[in-house]
Amino acid sequence: MNAKRVSNIAMIAAVYAAASLFALLFLGSLAWGPIQFRISEALCVLALFTPDAIIGLSLGCAAANLINMFMGGLGALGLLDVFFGALATGLGAAWIWHFRKRLGVALLGPVLTNALIVPVYLPLILQGMGFYTIPFTSISLDQNYILMYLFGAVSLAVGEAVVMYALGYPLARALEKTPLPSLLANTSTKHTNS
Repeated sequence: MNAKRVSNIAMIAAVYAAASLFALLFLGSLAWGPIQFRISEALCVLALFTPDAIIGLSLGCAAANLINMFMGGLGALGLLDVFFGALATGLGAAWIWHFRKRLGVALLGPVLTNALIVPVYLPLILQGMGFYTIPFTSISLDQNYILMYLFGAVSLAVGEAVVMYALGYPLARALEKTPLPSLLANTSTKHTNS
């Protein structure tokens, strides 16, 4: 892997992590809770232009979740979010790269991966913090893992869909008009030809 690719991966990781932490500061639990609008996920559209984004986004997600683990006092359970959150983001980005010729389908990847993977462990973390009442209601899902998973799957799918289609789609269209896609593609092309 050449230095240019490493720097691109590192840049993508840093931007994703910074955007995630920025969202945490201003959106609080809406960036990490049972209902999420993690605006940094819109950056998954970078995988439309280079497969290097898959690694960068995964590392950025792991870094952001690791920092949140310490800032939020999640303890060892936070490691679930570090690993599986990065896995969900990486798989979503891989889906985007695979379906990059069909933007509407491509953006569905992070919606599906986050909706299926994150609710598997999120109830364990949130329940450990005493935080599994449906927001804006007094309905508690504590002690019912299946309901917590189903609620998480639906709420995460909705939140991720809003982020990917309301933020990610216009971001992808805007980035297409900049030199960034060709810069990222040239880096990836050089790698595959060498």
